[in-house]
Amino acid sequence: MTPAQTACDRMADKIGTELGVSDWVLIDQEMIDTFADVTHDHQWIHIDPERAAAETPFGGTIAHGFLTLSLASKFVYECVQPAPGQSMGINYGFNKLRFLSPVPAGSRVRGRFTLKSLTAKTDTQMLRELGMTIEIEGSETPALVADWLGMAIFDSQS
Repeated sequence: MTPAQTACDRMADKIGTELGVSDWVLIDQEMIDTFADVTHDHQWIHIDPERAAAETPFGGTIAHGFLTLSLASKFVYECVQPAPGQSMGINYGFNKLRFLSPVPAGSRVRGRFTLKSLTAKTDTQMLRELGMTIEIEGSETPALVADWLGMAIFDSQS
């Protein structure tokens, strides 16, 4: 049996189960401003607290959607273990991604992950689909939901 198929078989019983919930992370104005600088996205709803308070329904600035999404990497490391025998993982993309609620500056968010599927793509590559929800503390509506794809790579000798 190939390393990828062996990993799929070992993990099959976890499909449909929650793999973990991360710690909370504070998204403060400093983080938002730093992200704006890195991405060159200086839209005022993110970086001008006075204007955002006066001219938006949000009561102040909000995090960039992509800032919230970028925290997924931190969250997944806290919640999802590498597959048995995995030598590395590669971000493969998303089947679905929806931004459901803005994240006001000063909010805390966390990630929640469920294993949706496993597919041996080659002898040494396994595609893993995770259901991901990034929650906002105190809000019934999450910041975002996604079906996130990751390719687990195995050594051919595994």
